Amino acid sequence: MARAIHVFRTPDRFVAGTVGEPGDRVFYLQAVHDSRVVSVILEKQQVQILADRMGLLLEEVHRRFGTTLPEDADVDTSPLETPIDAEFRVGTMGLGWDADSGAVVVELLAVTETELDESVVLDDTEEGPDAVRVFLTPIQARGFATRSEMVISAGRTPCPLCGEPIGGEGHICVRTNGYLRTPGFDPTSWFDEES
Repeated sequence: MARAIHVFRTPDRFVAGTVGEPGDRVFYLQAVHDSRVVSVILEKQQVQILADRMGLLLEEVHRRFGTTLPEDADVDTSPLETPIDAEFRVGTMGLGWDADSGAVVVELLAVTETELDESVVLDDTEEGPDAVRVFLTPIQARGFATRSEMVISAGRTPCPLCGEPIGGEGHICVRTNGYLRTPGFDPTSWFDEES
């Protein structure tokens, strides 16, 4: 079967979003142009890495080429377009700068059972996994990174003692010798202000 490469040269939206409750969320990236919508599934850590690296790439582009970068960007806070039909699960991600168009290029490749050759990333070869390739202006890239950070931080609250996420059914904290705590438990209540 021929490889499908979904290219968005001037997307209206490129956003990260989730479906589900904190602790049981599924993460998506979604590219939209007019009525065309392509969604892919990925892991929370992949969203974090992409947002972090996008920020670093923008800083490097500014340093090397003097490209003016936006300090802040309007953040797209709208929900994902529905229905959400994922094209594939993301395995490999590529990120680059296209100096000709002045755009950040994001490529998302489907999970494969075989190891990928780096030459497949950002290439239109017939062989290889399905891909989504999106070209973002610097302001779109900054907006993507900002929204991604918001989506990631909207999960479960971290335990103030150990930093692990606290679920709806409580939390077994290693700092409290493993005692199960119920929702609403405040571990800071263990500390007496007078002692």
